[in-house]
Amino acid sequence: MTTPGASLSRYAGVVGAVLLAVAGYLGGALPDAPLGATPVSIWRAPDGPATLACWLAGTALLVGAWWSLRAGAPSGRWAYVTAGLWALPLLVAPPLGSRDVYSYACQGWTYAHGADPYAVGVAAAGCPWVETVAPIWRDTPAPYGPGFVLLAALAVVLGGGLTGTVVALRVIAVAGVLLAAYCLPGLARAAGVPTRRAAWLALAAPLVGVHLVAGAHNDAVMLGLLLCGLSVAVHRPGRPAALLLAGALLGLAVTVKASAVVVVPFAVLAGASGRTVFRSGAWLGGGLLGALLASSALSGLGFGWVGGLTRSGDSEQWTSPPTAVGFVVDYAGALVGREPQSVPVTRVLALALLAVVLVALWWRTWRVWRRADAGPGGLSGGLSDGSARCRVALRGAGLALVATVVLSPVFHPWYATWPLALLALSAARTTWFVLPAAVAAFLALPDGTNLARFTKAPGAVAMTVLLLFLLLRRSDARALRSWMSAPPH
Repeated sequence: MTTPGASLSRYAGVVGAVLLAVAGYLGGALPDAPLGATPVSIWRAPDGPATLACWLAGTALLVGAWWSLRAGAPSGRWAYVTAGLWALPLLVAPPLGSRDVYSYACQGWTYAHGADPYAVGVAAAGCPWVETVAPIWRDTPAPYGPGFVLLAALAVVLGGGLTGTVVALRVIAVAGVLLAAYCLPGLARAAGVPTRRAAWLALAAPLVGVHLVAGAHNDAVMLGLLLCGLSVAVHRPGRPAALLLAGALLGLAVTVKASAVVVVPFAVLAGASGRTVFRSGAWLGGGLLGALLASSALSGLGFGWVGGLTRSGDSEQWTSPPTAVGFVVDYAGALVGREPQSVPVTRVLALALLAVVLVALWWRTWRVWRRADAGPGGLSGGLSDGSARCRVALRGAGLALVATVVLSPVFHPWYATWPLALLALSAARTTWFVLPAAVAAFLALPDGTNLARFTKAPGAVAMTVLLLFLLLRRSDARALRSWMSAPPH
């Protein structure tokens, strides 16, 4: 039964989404919007005050409405309808929160016109829309896999001009969101989690509407393929054909964004039947390898995209914890007359730590997964053995994505949607991952201006202090172990 509070949240979110769309038309990431803008210059623009007022009010309404029902919507159907209502105004808005869609368009144009997007930047390739691309990305190779390059090229062919290409890219992103929405109920049931909670957290999140729908980020396609692959593995455990298909879907997700690869070891557990982890891993790995080889061969680009990944960290912002720590070390060095240039070092150390964390996390998840069917003394939490194992595997995958986001060289607000979807399906408590996603919704302005660029020193210090606080608080690993074994509400 829908309560008055839930209805108020629904329509407050609708008003918020409409305000965000209005902000987009007044000062969104339009093709002719001035690049390199600052919050001050946006304020001084003819429609600047109205743009910022609509944007901040709309974001606050949408975030507040989402937050108010973080324990779960009245029903799964209600959550889907509300998420759709919130997405409609953003579906017809200009690109919001980022100019990446123009980079996608030019990378697709580069490939469609016979050049290698992994060898040249879009400026050198002669893309006619290069002026719409953020300057930092005009001379860098594409950091995305061949699967997405093929989709971007298809958008260029179907769209013709820039506007048509952007529309086609948004259709592709929305298809990714719809695929994720289709898979969510089945995964929620398999993990013993209420669909009304999983759908609400994963689909109604403001980051989804603003950055995946309006911003047309390719993260939407990656998430759709990830959830689809996991769904196949979960619902047909131990079956070779299903595991091959699941591996292929996960492999396609990797060919969109390489960060999806961290989910694969946990997908093996999700698709294992009983103790057949090794055999399941072999079948799933075969499907993944087949998808990687097929997409690389079909595009004719081979594995040149791997080199492009190294340029994704050209942007330095304190929202990436390793980068923030590097900034603070540099500030401390400057106080004693030195220039340590610590950011590259802290980033490399963080990636090494990520590798260790992922291995330890899989090992821990595997041990918990094995005990999920151990009878009265096990960890089923009142669920069936299959649901308990599924929940453990999905939770491990979600934590792997959390570690990837936290320890990566760069963080953008839409990255928070990666773990959000899987933790919505598996986590016992929600505030710890819902709160950062809510905060991230305020980090960008409608034209793509990233507020982290203008709060470098205070942001880096604040992030470093937060990290120290969390490390001290979580120094006892028992907190993590008890959390992982708790059943979802």
